[in-house]
Amino acid sequence: MAAVSDLAFDPWDPAFVADPYPAYAELRARGRVVYYEPTDQWLVPHHADVSALLRDRRLGRTYQHRFTHEDFGRTAPPAEHEPFHRLNDHGMLDLEPPDHTRIRRLVSKAFTPRTVEQLKPYVHGLANDLVAALAEAGGGDLLTDVAEPLPVAVIAEMLGIPEADRAPLRPWSADICGMYELNPSEEVARQAVRASVEFSEYLKELIAERRKEPGEDLISGLIAAYDEGDRLTEQEMISTCVLLLNAGHEATVNATVNGWWALFRNPEQLAALRADHSLVPSAVEELMRYDTPLQLFERWVLDEIEIDGTTIPRGAEVAMLFGSANHDAEVFQDPERLDLTREDNPHISFSAGIHYCIGAPLARIELAASMTALLEKAPTLRLAAEPRRKPNFVIRGLEGLRVEV
Repeated sequence: MAAVSDLAFDPWDPAFVADPYPAYAELRARGRVVYYEPTDQWLVPHHADVSALLRDRRLGRTYQHRFTHEDFGRTAPPAEHEPFHRLNDHGMLDLEPPDHTRIRRLVSKAFTPRTVEQLKPYVHGLANDLVAALAEAGGGDLLTDVAEPLPVAVIAEMLGIPEADRAPLRPWSADICGMYELNPSEEVARQAVRASVEFSEYLKELIAERRKEPGEDLISGLIAAYDEGDRLTEQEMISTCVLLLNAGHEATVNATVNGWWALFRNPEQLAALRADHSLVPSAVEELMRYDTPLQLFERWVLDEIEIDGTTIPRGAEVAMLFGSANHDAEVFQDPERLDLTREDNPHISFSAGIHYCIGAPLARIELAASMTALLEKAPTLRLAAEPRRKPNFVIRGLEGLRVEV
């Protein structure tokens, strides 16, 4: 087992957060698994191990389907955090079979290839409108003017959230997602609890309205499934809607700004993309690999596992480092180089196994739509100011990205 005390891995250090990839290279050189005492987690930095563990049923996003907190040697969350955990623990991302299977089967009906393909005109039209407004203004903040409103509007449209109600969605999401960082502070927890209560209350009212007047949206579809006996509780319905909103835009927003910041830092790649728009699909994949929007994904060890001779006991927590796995030289040739023509690109930015991102096809359409619109309608787009990196480590993004046209 490797020690971590003399490594540069420090998720609370702004210098590390700004560029964690050199520290990941150190971690991979040290071994296949590293115990990290500050978070009481086992760090897994290699692509092969991360990919295998995401599919390993001896690990789970939760343990409460098999063990109590006491059985697992863990302390129950504080009572004042209960609204967040009630909301979070009933979403399919934090459930295991059979509950995960049941809910994912229902939700997947909204994400069939045909359904996603039908959304393309709406997504491209909205992307074009947002970029046209940015270009007409001579520039702006790519984060707030394009990256955020596009995926938020798309998932809100799918859920059937009225346009007039959408303003709080992004702030609620940001506050809730703060709890996914390592060792969140009490202030972060308070904000997450408040957002969980407000978001849940709003959705309860919206679900009640849809029961009276169903539409063609996903919430109406989930209600219909419930009425037909598919055993989806109201709490599961609320948690599913919040998860789809949060997961449905958080990664896309950050992938957009991380991607364009990477392009501005690699002008030869940006020039190649501007010269050949057919590179957009491979560019989307490479930019998600190069600066991964979700850096870490946690799993509980339900049954003892072994990695390279190191036994990890039941009750431990494993932190799979997506950002490190996506820069593993065993899998990616010259991984520190941005290469928009990269053909062999098995990045794991959308996870794998039963928790593979159900919205990945839609996210790819959104990312390609905004990139294409920016290439076509703002061909002279350039950086206006050096961006600031958000202090978060797990969910990697920027405070903003000021651009000029």
